[in-house]
Amino acid sequence: MKLIVGLGNPGKKYENTKHNMGFLVIDKLVEEFGEPLNKNDFDAKYCRFKYKGEDIFLVKPLTYMNDSGRAVGMLMAYFQIQRDELLVIQDDMDLPIGKVRLRPKGSAGGHNGIKSIINSVGGNDFKRVKIGIQHPDKKSVVDWVLTPFSKDEQIEALSGLDRATEAIVDWIKNDNFEKVMNQYN
Repeated sequence: MKLIVGLGNPGKKYENTKHNMGFLVIDKLVEEFGEPLNKNDFDAKYCRFKYKGEDIFLVKPLTYMNDSGRAVGMLMAYFQIQRDELLVIQDDMDLPIGKVRLRPKGSAGGHNGIKSIINSVGGNDFKRVKIGIQHPDKKSVVDWVLTPFSKDEQIEALSGLDRATEAIVDWIKNDNFEKVMNQYN
C-alpha cells in the first residue's frame, strides 16, 4: 500500500502559491494515472486505485497546511496504513526553487505541515519529496509561501514539479525508494 499526500491549502486563494507544491504534484499524478480525486472523507480529497495489485492513495488534505496531520492520521488509521507506506510531498524553503530532494525520514525542519503529520502519526520515519521554493530575501515567510512564483521563477518551479512527479511515478512503478533517491537527488 502507498499513501501519497501532497501538502497545500485548499481554495482558489491559495491555488498556485509556493506552499501548494504538494497539491500541484498530486494534480500531475492524477493526470498521469487517470484517477480523479473522487472521494471527500477524512478531511481530505483523495482517490484509491490499484497499480500492479497494490493499493495507491493520492491525497490532498483539506485541513489547511498547519493541521495536515489530522487528515493523514485519520486516513492511516481507517485504512490501516503504516508509516513506511506514507510519502509526503512538501515545499522546502531551504532548497533553491525547483530543486527536488527525496528523503526516507527526517525532522519537520520548521515546516508546520510536516510537524502536524509527525505529531499525528507518532513518528518522523516516513518518506518525503521536497520541492525547493527558496527562502525569501526580505519578505516575511508567511507572505513568501502564500504568493505565486514570479514569471522568472516559474520555469524552475515547473521543472521541479515535473521532476518530483517523475520520481514518485518511478517509485510507484518500481517500489524501490532508495534507488529512486539515488537517481533523483
